[in-house]
Amino acid sequence: MGAQRSTLRRGTIVRYAVGSVGTGGFGTLPGLVLLIYMTNTLGVNPIFAGAAFTVAKIWDVIIDPWIGARSDRSLARTGARRRFMVIGAIFLPVFFILTFAVPPGLPPLVSAAWVLVSFLLAATAFSLFQVPYIALPAELVDSYDDRTRLLSARVIVLTLSILAFGGGATEIVNQVVKAGGTEYLGYLVMAAVAGVIFLVAFLITSTVERSARGTKVPAVPVSEPFDGLDGPGNSVLMHFRRGWSAVRDSQPYRALLFTFVMQALAIGLMLAGAAFVAAEILGTGVIFLFLSLIAPAIIVTPVWSVISRRIGKERAFRIATVIFALAALSLLLLIWFPGPWLYLPVAVAGAAYAGLQSLPLAMLPDTVAFDAQKNGPGRAGTFSGVWTAGETAGLALGGTILSIVLAATGFIPTIAGQIADQPASAVIGIVISFSVIPALLMLGSLISLARYPLRRADIDALVRDEPAPPAGAPVL
Repeated sequence: MGAQRSTLRRGTIVRYAVGSVGTGGFGTLPGLVLLIYMTNTLGVNPIFAGAAFTVAKIWDVIIDPWIGARSDRSLARTGARRRFMVIGAIFLPVFFILTFAVPPGLPPLVSAAWVLVSFLLAATAFSLFQVPYIALPAELVDSYDDRTRLLSARVIVLTLSILAFGGGATEIVNQVVKAGGTEYLGYLVMAAVAGVIFLVAFLITSTVERSARGTKVPAVPVSEPFDGLDGPGNSVLMHFRRGWSAVRDSQPYRALLFTFVMQALAIGLMLAGAAFVAAEILGTGVIFLFLSLIAPAIIVTPVWSVISRRIGKERAFRIATVIFALAALSLLLLIWFPGPWLYLPVAVAGAAYAGLQSLPLAMLPDTVAFDAQKNGPGRAGTFSGVWTAGETAGLALGGTILSIVLAATGFIPTIAGQIADQPASAVIGIVISFSVIPALLMLGSLISLARYPLRRADIDALVRDEPAPPAGAPVL
């Protein structure tokens, strides 16, 4: 059955990109401030802080495939996924604010439990939006290059959001403290401002399907890929198994997913370590570090789109990965030569980071289209659910690795108002977590990327409704 070819409208691009204001914010803030909030404000031991952060993300790994499968069913029945997106938009601000509303004076373990429960609920609400959001490009547009165009716009907004939240969040906390408030109040105000932004951005993007309805009708018959979804076995465990069976069935998706998860682990580790590098090595706020990372990404994102049109997404993705790894590895010199010179390699990493965000997300709809041609339509939500689970697990484990390194190297936790002279071993641990480990993870991700088989000609053939090539096609 032939697919109706979609036309990418400017309104669709704008509405879809606006969602990244919120996804960039929520993707950045927990990794950037949650660990240091727990260790340096609540006085929680790094091991317990990392465990609380990781448990919430493990929950994401369990729940995201279920959300993806349920959004697939919603698409089949109603022609839209927006119900999940709206629910997530409404509840995320509530639970995110609760995460940073820990009352002063609680014992550290009680504070850690408060953060764990609140953040777990916030992460669930975020997944309700994020999973269908990632599934949409496969349904909004067909073209190999138009998908890159749609995702490039999203990544530009994403990088602006990361810059605004990464620098603005800590600045809000600092300004509240300067005005006579406590760190507790500063983090609470920060969370409230972020929550309002999440709500507005997500509600706007939840209308993108309606704005694009005249270009494509993505609904599929309920009877095709949804056998058993309404039966008594319609459980989280069943959808978890269904999601990972999709990974097993699709070699292109599997190769791309493993690559992206390893890179998310590296990026999550660097994001979590940025605040510690700024505070313990540079003695400055984190905003300058974020400026050097994100400003180049904003400028270079369209360049990656141009490069991918010339040489293909997968080759451009490989180049971006190598550049990021080499830039991260050079930061090892901070152990012997701490100073502002680090902004240059961080800027190079930022330019590569733009490609690491836009290119795999533009490749994901290609794997969905390939799978639909081979196995039938209706698994975009399932694919995006597993993708989101993998990404959140990678980002979470980045914070976990940092917390383990900090504990192993003797990092001294503090409560609000305290200052501690960190031992040299802790400083070395921070630098290694910010440089060598992420670089090795990035280089390791090239192994799975080498197994990604889809090229422009394969996707163009799908748009023309020609038979899909074998999933194991030779890599060019």
